[in-house]
Amino acid sequence: MKRSSDRILTTHVGSLARPADLLETMRDKEQGRAYDREAFAARVRTAVADVVRRQAAVGLDVVSDGEQGKPSFVSYVAERLSGFEALAGQSSMAPSWRRELEMFPDYYREYFKKYAAAVAPMPVLVCRGPVRYTGQAAVAADIENLKAALADVEVEEAFLPATSPRGFGGNEHYATDEEYECAVADALREEYRAIVDAGLVLQVDDPHLTEILSEDPATTRAQRRAAAERHVEVVNHALRGIPPDRVRFHTCYGLNHGPRLHDVPLADVVDLMLAVDAGAYSFEVANPRHQHEWRVWETTRLPEGRILIPGFLSHATNFVEHPELIADGIVTYARLVGRENVLAGADCGFSSRATFAPEVDPAVVWAKFQALGEGARLASRRLW
Repeated sequence: MKRSSDRILTTHVGSLARPADLLETMRDKEQGRAYDREAFAARVRTAVADVVRRQAAVGLDVVSDGEQGKPSFVSYVAERLSGFEALAGQSSMAPSWRRELEMFPDYYREYFKKYAAAVAPMPVLVCRGPVRYTGQAAVAADIENLKAALADVEVEEAFLPATSPRGFGGNEHYATDEEYECAVADALREEYRAIVDAGLVLQVDDPHLTEILSEDPATTRAQRRAAAERHVEVVNHALRGIPPDRVRFHTCYGLNHGPRLHDVPLADVVDLMLAVDAGAYSFEVANPRHQHEWRVWETTRLPEGRILIPGFLSHATNFVEHPELIADGIVTYARLVGRENVLAGADCGFSSRATFAPEVDPAVVWAKFQALGEGARLASRRLW
């Protein structure tokens, strides 16, 4: 994995807005209507080529496929894992969301209207059979599309996101939850290995770590801590045998772009995050509920050889961060953990769900990326 050896490198979390015509076909696909499979695959290829080219043009150093062919960062696994069924007409809500909804019902009444613009609702899945990985052709297409796009650009490196082994739904097949979780981890490990074996960096997307630890009156802090420790064990089980320096681990506070009064502090997450067998860790910083948490790194030792990817761009607002502010943040982290151990990133994906109405306007996203590059150049001049 590339490090900031002579300047601060820039990257992001992965997902980017899909073009409208691709969304139209994806909506038909996800809602079970007839669609042209070959035309869809071809449009995904051109969308990946376009989005990679644009990332390179705006100056990002470490790029992704923008998750152009996926309906969301997590629900794509419904097509790649056997043993699951979707529960029709059902939805789920994390405990931290429920508490926010109780405090700010009017805000969330309007907020949830935006979900109608997504190509499909997030399915609630239940495991009712053996879990196996069946997505070999799909991940091969992801890899092929990204590598083909990389042939036409000059960037430092590329990564493919994949979801963590958590958050798919209930277990009605395996004797124990532990057995179920290991089966999911074993299945997803095939996707992880395929990405790494193709010479790409794997990014494991895991908002579930912070959600497990978030305030929930139904559980005690000790219970949440134990559950999070178990979750890290499952993630590491999925990563076994994969070199940590080929893995980025991303955790965040999910798609809730609201008041966010119930986010767990980074101080309660950081040791568990660092226990994941990854070479780099991506987390939220631009989020104003977490901007102060650089102080965590005054007392937390970054393990030897590891990298931080703090988010200096918000995925929840259409403000474009000022390059000087970004540079200040980069320099702060560089002085705490070492300049070579910092990549400048974003808080989360800018279209974690395929939608006709992303939270941040796509034109603004590209302006944010340009500001990130300018901020990294300013910081590099200060640090070298």
